[in-house]
Amino acid sequence: MKVDVLIVGGGIAGLTSAAYLTKNGYDVLLCEKQPKVGGLIGSYEKNGFTFDQGIRAFENSGILFPMLKSFDISFNLMPNPVKIGLKDDFVNVSDDNFLKNYQNLLIKYFPSEEQNINNIINKIELVMKHFEILYEIDNPILLEGKIKSDYLFKTLLPWLFKYTKSMKKSKEFYVPVDEYLRKFTENQELIDIIIQHFFEKTPAFFALSYFGFYREYKYPAGGTKALIDEMSAYLEKKSAKVFTDTKIEKVDLKNKTATTLQGQTIFFKKIIWAANQKTLYDNIVELPNKKSKEKKLLLSKSRGSESVFSVNLGVKLEGAYFKEKIGPHCFYTAFTKGISHLGKWQDSSNLDEWLKDFLKYTTYEISCPSLRDSSMAPKKHTNLIVSTLFDYDLVLHYKNKQNLNKLENIVKNEVLNLLSKTILPEIKNNIVFESCSSPLTIEKFTGNLDGSLTGWSYKNKIVPSTTNFKKITKSIRTELPNVYQAGQWTFSPAGMPTSILTGKLAADKIMKKVRKNK
Repeated sequence: MKVDVLIVGGGIAGLTSAAYLTKNGYDVLLCEKQPKVGGLIGSYEKNGFTFDQGIRAFENSGILFPMLKSFDISFNLMPNPVKIGLKDDFVNVSDDNFLKNYQNLLIKYFPSEEQNINNIINKIELVMKHFEILYEIDNPILLEGKIKSDYLFKTLLPWLFKYTKSMKKSKEFYVPVDEYLRKFTENQELIDIIIQHFFEKTPAFFALSYFGFYREYKYPAGGTKALIDEMSAYLEKKSAKVFTDTKIEKVDLKNKTATTLQGQTIFFKKIIWAANQKTLYDNIVELPNKKSKEKKLLLSKSRGSESVFSVNLGVKLEGAYFKEKIGPHCFYTAFTKGISHLGKWQDSSNLDEWLKDFLKYTTYEISCPSLRDSSMAPKKHTNLIVSTLFDYDLVLHYKNKQNLNKLENIVKNEVLNLLSKTILPEIKNNIVFESCSSPLTIEKFTGNLDGSLTGWSYKNKIVPSTTNFKKITKSIRTELPNVYQAGQWTFSPAGMPTSILTGKLAADKIMKKVRKNK
């Protein structure tokens, strides 16, 4: 088989690249090793309940909506109000007075830290203002066709001036968020409560700006798979070739061929690798230069970011019960002590007890899909996805000791006990369905190194991808001829909007190159 572009990986980055290339008349083949495309975006049905298997809601960030507009894709996006809860108190992020309410919440439980909390809230407010400028307009990279002079001079250039000025002022936030907050307080418990639902060593700008991201969350009717269904339908309409259950096992750059696990040979002009970077360099038959060999060595030493452990629940309680308590989407911490005092699990003399304590003091993301779309659960029932950040190596430790079932049972029991003793006292006696998803599940389903959600770990001293947003247009390059990359392993930090953006950038670069060759 001969194609203009081979795309490896059927997550949102690969689908975006395929859609833009196909729209512009290029012969594209997208290969996905799983039975279906979507990666970390998708939903599945079990016993009448529909659960989201990856991200819990969408944020536009000036990227998603213009991308959908490019392909005349539309579907029902509903409000997704987010709450933040500590012990018995919750604040609604969508409220106009959210920051003041959040400030009062923290002061209530940390009264001796009032002045420090005031200073932290002021900084969060400042980051949110930078965030608003960053996403004030649709991302210029998503613009198609010739830019009209009216838009250029009245919208784009004034925004670029504000954006450049804002980025210079935000430099103080480009340090790990825990380090940044220690400028204001030495109270580790307070720091934990603010940040322990973010990945370890997340840059302060990225973490603190999420209080702004939460405000723009939207939820698609039918679950997050709605986006993947629409993208797939567009590619089918354009007669794009999408092969699932197709793993690329070998790439010969010299002869411009790729070989599938089934032995099929694909001739390509260009490749977009929208999967884990490490597998790309592992699959190259012969690395062409010194830089590519150095990159492979760096990749071999790199780790993915933390993953999550999720407990999926079907509950025989009506949505009104949960709407009153937690709403459709919340981040909840049951105790003020935080997880830092536990130390590392590797140093624990009793791992099971350490794990139980971790599950007591950690922060949970709780998503109730049927509170946004009642069709996602049987009548008079509700579905919940209860997740917490989790160490991949801890799961692997239990697995190697043949105690993976034990780990899952501990997590399920402790989560249910915690919720029933705190904010949802009736939940434990009304469970009709339950299942678990561990970091190993994510790794198996997506092929993501270490079951990662956002790509490379922030704990890596050297991240094998671009981290400067002003240089994101260069993030798609590789040391390999005719090979570009897109998706969460391409840029750090990364999420759905960044994956879409890099997918578009990779497609644009190839269209420019192939057009020149013609």
